[in-house]
Amino acid sequence: MPDNLNRVSKAILSIIIISYNTKEVTKNCLESIYKNKTDRFEIIVVDNNSKEGSAEMLREYEKTKNNFVLIKNDKNLGFAKANNLASKKALGQYFLFLNSDIVVLDDGINKLLDFYIKNQGKVNFIGGKLFNRDMTSQPSCGPFYSLPVIVGALFFKGDYWGLTRYSPNNLKKVAWVSGACILTSKQIFDEIKGFDENIFMYLDEVDMLFRANKKGYFTYFYPEAKFIHLGSASSQGKTYPILQVYRGFIYFYKKHHNNRLSIFLLYFMLKLKAVVSKIIGKLTNNNYLIKTYEEAEKLI
Repeated sequence: MPDNLNRVSKAILSIIIISYNTKEVTKNCLESIYKNKTDRFEIIVVDNNSKEGSAEMLREYEKTKNNFVLIKNDKNLGFAKANNLASKKALGQYFLFLNSDIVVLDDGINKLLDFYIKNQGKVNFIGGKLFNRDMTSQPSCGPFYSLPVIVGALFFKGDYWGLTRYSPNNLKKVAWVSGACILTSKQIFDEIKGFDENIFMYLDEVDMLFRANKKGYFTYFYPEAKFIHLGSASSQGKTYPILQVYRGFIYFYKKHHNNRLSIFLLYFMLKLKAVVSKIIGKLTNNNYLIKTYEEAEKLI
């Protein structure tokens, strides 16, 4: 990372973005940010060893924008490690973690930051309202993953019914918000030691907000700040995200609910989900389901 003498010293918000083989998506994200009033911002992009021209595109931003910093890794560190790395380089009093597949709408970043600053006595973490590409609401907050919540997520389409993940239209105190768009202060982020670097991808924000909640910090969903989230831009197909969710559930429960009965019930539910999905795959001749859940079953 070059020593940019013109780097914005008055920036109070550090926007941190992780890039991995998402050149055009990341570029669209950056362009949407720069359409906002950015005099209070610095933007730090960590490139996790992309191979399709992302680094070259990002270097052009570094040359032309005095509030842009590129950190180029020689390997894929994953989401948690890369975000923690960027946070150590950040100058801002506040951190906004954005996925590279976010498009900012209607000055959403400034709206989110202003609300946070005015309410940080009670609001410790905050996320905006996410939309799909077609501007339908994208469920992006929810309750912590207790065993009943996991049952709903695995077997009853809990996200669809708004039981395990939802998108309110009013300000709401929630357990967690999506890591695709989450703002907090540097002081709080440092106090809770950031993201758990043992989690490569998925459920990392839930783990962080669970730890924060145990320390008395609260998370809110603020729908007036709006963003499009394309979703899974750096994941290849659906198999990888499903395997990471399996890994995430197992790691989260071993870390935070380490008793034999809870672990047994979790493993039973994950096993049952895998078996049922493989059966459906065989009945419908769906090789994707069969292959994906054969791999998932190996994790249990």
